[in-house]
Amino acid sequence: MQTILGANGAIGVELAKNLINYTNDIRLVSRNPKKINETDTLFPADLTNREEVFKAIKGSTIVYLTVGFEYRLSVWQKQWPALMQNVIDACIENKSKLVFFDNVYMIGGDNVKHITEESPFSPTSKKGEIRATLDKMLLDAIKERKLQAIIARAADFYGAVKDRSILMELVHKNMAEGKKAQWFFNAKVKHSFTYIPDAGKATAMLGNTPEAYNQIWNLPTHQDSLTGEEWIQLFAKEMGKSEKYQLFPAFMVKLAGFFVPFLKEIYEMRYQYDRTYFFDSSKFEKYFNFKPTTYQQGIKEILSNYSVR
Repeated sequence: MQTILGANGAIGVELAKNLINYTNDIRLVSRNPKKINETDTLFPADLTNREEVFKAIKGSTIVYLTVGFEYRLSVWQKQWPALMQNVIDACIENKSKLVFFDNVYMIGGDNVKHITEESPFSPTSKKGEIRATLDKMLLDAIKERKLQAIIARAADFYGAVKDRSILMELVHKNMAEGKKAQWFFNAKVKHSFTYIPDAGKATAMLGNTPEAYNQIWNLPTHQDSLTGEEWIQLFAKEMGKSEKYQLFPAFMVKLAGFFVPFLKEIYEMRYQYDRTYFFDSSKFEKYFNFKPTTYQQGIKEILSNYSVR
């Protein structure tokens, strides 16, 4: 049995769509899981509860941790380390392999200008410190407790997701509503985005490749990075909208953060948007002979699946 913890999120859904190519014994775990494939087993659980984590993982050969907690520092500090410890313990007890779907917050400052699997842990934010802690917990369990695990990292998302994608929220949603696109901090620098269908497919591939374990993998992300302005221009062209946009510089985001909780949370992550942010997935691409979806094709597919253009 292959089990997805956090199965209702965008990544969990795409992962489930692809896991059916490897097994028809898939367990979907979340508070209110919904079937993706006809043969899926639904397992409602509160993953902040240690006992329920153990029950959810029992009998699993491979466990995928794709949980997305509320984007708030206090929630991350309370929930993430506890969940990671519980998942590691449950996987070891059940002799389950673990695939952790991760971001790159543990890599900070100018190290984001070229992110590889070898980039050093260098968090410059409190959220980044939490993610570094999670990765260290997992790497220690691999080394000291013989856990078989993978850290699968993605850049920021784009695709069929709204509340967790700056690109989709600031650009696509605003344009679809007839408003100006928006961007944070600096629209003149390049920024990589990972296409959600590629991430889901690649995570399933990793989980079902024995040789991939006990490594860090950057998930496939097209290498032809675009600046914020170029992203806006691409959406504008495909949607028949204006290329005009509103920029929120750092001081404005900081000020607005006193009134808008999300902006307060995003301010400490400004290093990801005020300089070049390049996510290098060449290791995955070469090993699996995988060609990431181009940004142009990804946007065409997104718009064809949205009822509002």
